Amino acid sequence: MPLKIASVVPVWILVAVATVIVGLVSPGFEFFTWLSIVLAGAIILTFCVQLAIRRKEGFNGRLNLSAGGSFVIVVVAALILWSQR
Repeated sequence: MPLKIASVVPVWILVAVATVIVGLVSPGFEFFTWLSIVLAGAIILTFCVQLAIRRKEGFNGRLNLSAGGSFVIVVVAALILWSQR
């Protein structure tokens, strides 16, 4: 598996799991607050994972892909939760 995929997909999986937990646990429209916290944690996790790799080649691409994908996952989850409540 290429390094780009191997360092990005675990962050996406954790964000997806966190959004499902937020959707199940948060009452009312409080999920907006919790999803923003999930996104902030995803950005921090993205930086930690990418810096732990210790390869500067492709750093910006991996960082953008990981953070951008996390953002898309959170936005889709927010739209789904918003439409159901």
